[in-house]
Amino acid sequence: MPFVAETATPPSERTKVKRLPDRGEYDRGAIDAILDEALVCHVGFPVDGQPYVIPTLHARVGEQLYLHGAPANRMLRTLRDGVDACVTVTLIDGLVLSRSWFHHSVNYRSVVVLGRAVEVTDQDEKLRALAALVEHIVPGRTEDARPPTDAELRATLVLSLPLAEASAKVRTGPAKEEESDLALDHWSGVVPLALDVSGEPAADSYVEPSAPVPDYVAALSAR
Repeated sequence: MPFVAETATPPSERTKVKRLPDRGEYDRGAIDAILDEALVCHVGFPVDGQPYVIPTLHARVGEQLYLHGAPANRMLRTLRDGVDACVTVTLIDGLVLSRSWFHHSVNYRSVVVLGRAVEVTDQDEKLRALAALVEHIVPGRTEDARPPTDAELRATLVLSLPLAEASAKVRTGPAKEEESDLALDHWSGVVPLALDVSGEPAADSYVEPSAPVPDYVAALSAR
């Protein structure tokens, strides 16, 4: 089971939610849950004064957020050099329809993590991080796939970003209607959205047609 911090982390001046501060969440349990549910994060970083934002996979283990890729990856090479980074994740939970154009919105849960990443050089930690990345995408898969060889480990760069400076922002509920609009004859409400909707698994051509679909894969389709 993933580690979940039991206490709130006081926000830094950089991570304190300033726009609509009532939506700010600083409880580490809430922050960790959003990071664990999101499949993709976006990493912001500067190169020669030019900002870039790149989507990538991530995994959280305790107080660390792990990123990985090829050593030639510009994002990872830049982060390894100690530049300031901003990692964000967003989960969209619903479309919020208002009686007015102005008050349309979305229900969401998001996290911002600020800090500097370091390269993971310890072999055991690197293996744990890569296992966490696989499990984050498909729980149960590490026991049903070959672990990396020494050559594959050398060909993979893993970075660790501490979660010491992080905050969440959450919106729930219906639209914030103007009192004067409540009598308008327009439908208003929320259309729920969910990320965890999977299609039927499709085996590759090297899998025997009679081979059963693993339970952990079938569970993805049953969500």
